[in-house]
Amino acid sequence: MSRIGKKPVPIPGGVSASVSGQTIEVKGPKGVRTFRATDDVDIKVEDSTVVVAPRGTSKRARQQWGMSRTQVENLVTGVTQGFKKELEIQGVGYRAQVQGKVLKLALGYSHDVDFPIPDGITITCAKPTEIAIEGIDQQEVGEVAAKIRDWRRPEPYKGKGIRYKGEFIFRKDGKKK
Repeated sequence: MSRIGKKPVPIPGGVSASVSGQTIEVKGPKGVRTFRATDDVDIKVEDSTVVVAPRGTSKRARQQWGMSRTQVENLVTGVTQGFKKELEIQGVGYRAQVQGKVLKLALGYSHDVDFPIPDGITITCAKPTEIAIEGIDQQEVGEVAAKIRDWRRPEPYKGKGIRYKGEFIFRKDGKKK
C-alpha cells in the first residue's frame, strides 16, 4: 500500500480543481496547471479534496498511485505558493544581473553569458551574487536552475562557480610539496 497515495490532497480556498477523464486542471491565484495521469489510477474531486486511487493491484498501478498523488499536490502548491530555487555565485568577478527577459552572467569567460528567461519563470537578482528563480511549475523551475548552474559548476579546489543556496561542496587539497 502506498503511504503517500492514501492521503487525500486538500484544496485550499481560492483554488478550484476539475477532472475530465484522466486530466486534472487546477486553477488558483498564480495561474492554471494541468496534469494527465496514466490509465492505472483514478482521480476524483470530493468536497475540498482530490483523491487518487489505483485501478488494480499490479506493480505499475501502485507505482503510479503515489507519483500521481504527488503530482496533483505539486499542482495545488504551484498555483497557491509557487516554487523557488536560489543560487549563489562565488568567485572573483563572477556576477549576474537581469536585463529585461535576459539574465546576463559574467563567469570568467571572454564574453558574458546571455540566458533567455523562459515564459512562466521569474528571475531576480537581489545582489550580483544571488539569483532567485520562481514559477508555478516545479519541474521547470528546477530545470532552469540546473541550466544556469551548468554554465559554471562549483569546482572542488577553491569552490568557485554557481551553487544552490546551502549546497555543500566537498573540497580537495591542492598540490603537496
